[in-house]
Amino acid sequence: MHADGAGTKSILAYLYWKETGDTSVWNGIAQDAVVMNLDDLLCVGIYNNIVFNSTIDRNKNLITATVLEHIINGTQKFFDLMKSHGINIHYLGGETADVGDVVRTIAVNGTMMVRWPRKKVISNEKIQAGDVIVGLASFGQATYETEYNSGIGSNGLTSARHDMLDKSYAANYKESYDTSLADEVVYIGKNRISNVKGILSPTRTFAPVVKKILENHFDHIHGMIHCSGGGQTKCLKYIPENVRVVKDHLFKPPAIFKEIQDASGADNREMYQVFNMGCRLEVYTDMTTAQSVIDTAVSFHIDAQIIGRVETNEQKELVIRNAGEEMRFYP
Repeated sequence: MHADGAGTKSILAYLYWKETGDTSVWNGIAQDAVVMNLDDLLCVGIYNNIVFNSTIDRNKNLITATVLEHIINGTQKFFDLMKSHGINIHYLGGETADVGDVVRTIAVNGTMMVRWPRKKVISNEKIQAGDVIVGLASFGQATYETEYNSGIGSNGLTSARHDMLDKSYAANYKESYDTSLADEVVYIGKNRISNVKGILSPTRTFAPVVKKILENHFDHIHGMIHCSGGGQTKCLKYIPENVRVVKDHLFKPPAIFKEIQDASGADNREMYQVFNMGCRLEVYTDMTTAQSVIDTAVSFHIDAQIIGRVETNEQKELVIRNAGEEMRFYP
């Protein structure tokens, strides 16, 4: 069982919708809420026969029934797409609540449940020194995507929103932020949302890729990490004790992350702690299997490469080396 959602990305959709009138933006939020559940389940080996319940809380005075229609239909459309790749997710409906006293605009969340053979569960306990890490890119256009994906995912978007969008959003859309925040941290950027639409790219799922990988190489997949909350440091929560993870060949971060960094002034350490930086799934395996994992991803037009390795160490440690800079992280 897993519960998650689109987070504050729904506020970006709200702002875009209010400025443009384009209700189709809510289809992406539906996908975000599903994928943040689905891709976490992928990491324990699950990719089929899943049931999903949505939980949508809205302020009905601001969020119309048309918006709900797009979210609900967008959810089913995504499930239909996954079914065409052999990933069956059954939509059981869920809760749609009008709770304006609680929610300023809208919160889009969901819960997934599945029964799965214990012998087919990946627990990450097999991650060991000598493993290599295959990274799958979060950006580009996969064969099952209809447009280019910036790679942003659904994490770090509260800070990105305020750092990138200009002060007029504070004046015109007070419902879009916590008014107890200090003015100097609220909408301090220089952009209109229509100029930075990359922050609304729907979160890519890796389900079609992982299904093939696990069907062909289950015994050689020692672990998987979904680089969502915690960005490139997420692995510290799930790797075994007494290993060091070294990432010294990550993808060059796609443009959206440079835009966020330029707007926020964040250093590299903070960026890698918050955002996926272009790599949102890590597969821990042996060197022989790594090439097959890469080939499978590439067959879906998803960039993949060996981004690092696992070493013996006295304590859990993560080392990220990028452009001559070395960053060390601990649990």
